[in-house]
Amino acid sequence: MKRKIQILPSGISLVDKKWGGFYRGGTYLLIGPRKSGRTLIALQYALECAKQKEVCLFFTSIRPKDLMIMAASIDFDLQYYMNKNLIIVIRVAPPNELYEDVNNDDFLVEYLNDIVTVVDQHRPNKLVFDELTQFIGFSNLESLNQVFRQTTEIIEESDITSLYILGQPAAPSSRALIETLSLSATGIITLDKSDEIEGESKSETESGFITITPNVGHTEGKFTAKFFIEPYKGVTTEKTTDFSVDTPATPLKESSEYTSLSDIEIPDEKFSVSSFYSETDFKLILNNQIALFKSTGQSFSVISFKLNDVIVNKNLLTLNQLQNAIRLSTDKKDKICVVEDKVLVLLTRGEQKSTNNLISRIKSNLPVNNETDMKNLLDNISVFAVNPDDTINSAEDVFNKISKESFETSKKIFFQ
Repeated sequence: MKRKIQILPSGISLVDKKWGGFYRGGTYLLIGPRKSGRTLIALQYALECAKQKEVCLFFTSIRPKDLMIMAASIDFDLQYYMNKNLIIVIRVAPPNELYEDVNNDDFLVEYLNDIVTVVDQHRPNKLVFDELTQFIGFSNLESLNQVFRQTTEIIEESDITSLYILGQPAAPSSRALIETLSLSATGIITLDKSDEIEGESKSETESGFITITPNVGHTEGKFTAKFFIEPYKGVTTEKTTDFSVDTPATPLKESSEYTSLSDIEIPDEKFSVSSFYSETDFKLILNNQIALFKSTGQSFSVISFKLNDVIVNKNLLTLNQLQNAIRLSTDKKDKICVVEDKVLVLLTRGEQKSTNNLISRIKSNLPVNNETDMKNLLDNISVFAVNPDDTINSAEDVFNKISKESFETSKKIFFQ
């Protein structure tokens, strides 16, 4: 370790009360079922990091808009800390969105190795991965043990404290995966929503039980407590709010430091939520795709579509109609974003064949009934493709290339 080992507050009430916090440079697992408060705990951990003026790298498959709303429920203005670069949100795509063979251990090894690549780029103090379950479906447990241990050791050597979120294992095979990861963990936090643990019954107002188990250090030992999910406080073991069926919901607090939910940018939901993303979300996904390209060589394409003024003035096609034609033509794994007068599509496979297939499908989905109108449309729809190279280091580089596109040169792609 580069610095003397320290224990720092984690933002997790039972951990801070019993252990004093997390070891700097430690690796911790948080295991629990869905809807148990796992992401809220991860956000509390990130907030505590930001309060200490340290940088937290937050990997998530959740849309940033939804993450902001969850943060706001515990009085945490995520956007404020993102703007200050104290919390860096990295949107990750599930393996099955990029690879056809999601059970191939080699692909999962690449995914885990990518964590180190992104960490090297941002140099954070803390790390959250919410959640890691979908990336550990290894057939060979020894391979999982080796790559996860290697990943954690590299990160620990940089004094980065990590919190990995995992789903509660249901099958023996899932439990074996979790046990394999536990071999490399400093400590384990378990959330349980069952009705009874060690003879203690759970009342209707209690969310469940939280258990912290040391693996390395934390000689204070193992502890279990009841936990509650409370407005503005998140997941806590000290219940202060008494709710009843007849009690109205507590209104949101007013604070000059926090931004109201109405100020959070929310994308237009007229189309499929699974395919259309806000500009902020799209850039986060694109940055993740660029990092993947840098580390594995996995190519991608960003295709920009733009209507010429001739089409707009003659009412031959509206931007909404173009959006809909593109939506109908894309696969579920493709990402769409509308930026001003352009519609962008991220193809996670960068082959020319994928681009050509997309364009062919769009042509067939355009709302045109005769050949003359179709020819006018194809002559006046600008299409510009950006593929990754040494000049592309961030989403902003891609957007800059698109903003400088030349209509005369870019439209020709439609005739390939």
